[in-house]
Amino acid sequence: MNALASRRRDCRLCHSTELELVLKLAPTPLADAYVPPSRAQVVQPVFPLDLFLCRNCGFAQLLDVVQAQAIYLDYIYETVSSLGLVEHFDNYAAEVLGRIRPVAGALVVDVGSNDGTLLKGFQKRGMKVLGIDPAREIARRATAAGVETLPEFFTIALAQRLRRERGPASIITANNVIANIDDLDGVVAAVRELLAPDGVFVFESYYLGDLVRNLVFDFIYHEHISSFAVKPLELFFRRHRLELVDVLRVPTKGGSLRYTVQLADGPRKVAPIVAELKELETQQGLDQPTMFRRFNTRIENAKQATLALLRRLKAEGKKIAGYGASATSTTLLYHFELGGLLDYLIDDYPAKQGLLSPGLHLPVVPSEAIYDRRPDYIVVLAWRYYEPILRRHPQFTARGGKFIVPMPDLKVL
Repeated sequence: MNALASRRRDCRLCHSTELELVLKLAPTPLADAYVPPSRAQVVQPVFPLDLFLCRNCGFAQLLDVVQAQAIYLDYIYETVSSLGLVEHFDNYAAEVLGRIRPVAGALVVDVGSNDGTLLKGFQKRGMKVLGIDPAREIARRATAAGVETLPEFFTIALAQRLRRERGPASIITANNVIANIDDLDGVVAAVRELLAPDGVFVFESYYLGDLVRNLVFDFIYHEHISSFAVKPLELFFRRHRLELVDVLRVPTKGGSLRYTVQLADGPRKVAPIVAELKELETQQGLDQPTMFRRFNTRIENAKQATLALLRRLKAEGKKIAGYGASATSTTLLYHFELGGLLDYLIDDYPAKQGLLSPGLHLPVVPSEAIYDRRPDYIVVLAWRYYEPILRRHPQFTARGGKFIVPMPDLKVL
């Protein structure tokens, strides 16, 4: 194992050692480790991408853990770069405030607050806000833009300090970040420490049930070490004297859940959807290895169909590009073995342009390059967004270019 990573021997939620390998994806570099051309000759280390199922509590997780400092201190992803997330988080703030109804000026703390997009939604609705994010430069820019952000990891020591200095938090949020944390016991202890007696912990994370149903396997990468479902989480929170009281289905990230948690014996009743989703997970077999074997078969079928098409086009001398330079693209490129079949990647996010993709070192160019370089085909690696991408580039298809959407069913458009 590389010195930057280690392998757990127990379940992240219940600490059982009854763990079974249920999905083996191709090892990859860190999914968002895009590098400048000056590092083109540097070989980036790859890490296993193996999904294990806990046979005790039914929790799906990666056991190979890359040091958080290697990923997050100089993190480059920003919320504003993802299509539709700014509006999503503004609606999120409105929904939570409408449901929880804290007093005006109450403290809202966002863990993994990134560029402060969510907190701006709370701030403009009269809440006092504080962001916590270890990405130093992103935290600095968020603070400069008016959302105070501490460039730190969320620990129990920090929670104790904040409670002393600023009082308890009425709302603690954490979105698309809890799945990235190895020490879940520690972060939940910090939440308990900072939360007001009638406060709530609200977090959003991609949902294992939707990941399987919608074939979003590329959302598994080294930042996403946990694939949450309701049943194992409910048990986990109960052990920590917390209570899962509500769940909301949301469409982001290929299908996510917004969980609401309170202190045990808190003022809110458990919503019926908690029991409904637990029953649905049992029916879907989310805690059974046989379900993952079927999932793997679907992934393999999609891979072989895509490979067969691209190899044929390459043999015909066609020029092929990829659209999307996100973290999910890394998993897809490696597992589908597309590195040698694409000439370059296209991305609309300026911070990625001019860089090279993790490990494979494919150049990332802006979307205007489509009309200079004139590829014959573009593989939409960001396949969940293929419709807005196609709408953005009618000239490409009008000129005879074609888009290839690899999943969930191969399409040439």
